[in-house]
Amino acid sequence: MKIALIGYGKMGKTIEEIALARGHEAVLKIDIDNADDFTKENLLKTDVAIEFTGPQSAYENAKKCMEFGVPLICGSTGWTEKLDEIKELCTKKNGTFLYASNFSVGVNIFFEVNKRLAALMAPHIDYDMQLTEIHHTQKKDAPSGTAITLAEQILEIIPRKKNWVNHISENPEELEILSERIDPSPGTHKIKYSSAIDDIEIIHTAHTRKGFALGAVLAAEYIKDRKGLFNMKDVLNL
Repeated sequence: MKIALIGYGKMGKTIEEIALARGHEAVLKIDIDNADDFTKENLLKTDVAIEFTGPQSAYENAKKCMEFGVPLICGSTGWTEKLDEIKELCTKKNGTFLYASNFSVGVNIFFEVNKRLAALMAPHIDYDMQLTEIHHTQKKDAPSGTAITLAEQILEIIPRKKNWVNHISENPEELEILSERIDPSPGTHKIKYSSAIDDIEIIHTAHTRKGFALGAVLAAEYIKDRKGLFNMKDVLNL
């Protein structure tokens, strides 16, 4: 498989390492220093693009890929207010698009555990809940996309929580997400249910970026010959 890497920082380089180990080629690497190479002609020489940049560039990068007809894996977070536009463009162009807030196999299993625990806790109003996410200091958005996904799963299942906030709150209808930036943490997410009697916690801790990179490559392998909109539940058959 011929891969375009849109974003060639630490994550892009780790994805390349995993892709090469699985027998693929990174034939196009786009970064800030060679943005002029991000052309339709160059992209059409690839089978799939993998985009990990930042919230300021992800939308335009995804839009180009959809318009050029190149299957896209996107892992940039912090721009989800425009995600539906890309999905609509993908459908209009009969394209291929997979977005995930986190590509780690373990995190996607953690998402399913989170939903199950929320369903079990929903009737028990004596418990309040709080999310904590810890990342390295270079992370550009807060809260993390993964934390937002976890929070929105809880909001769908526990109706007494109406919205999430990124700070301590005295409002019982608000779900707290606390963001910490500590080097060299690649990512920790914790959901804690607390009552006067006891606490229940679930935690996912990433040790390296390789879990995210492997998931992105698995996703690229999955969508290569498919059309439509996908997510990691499709890739992992969850």
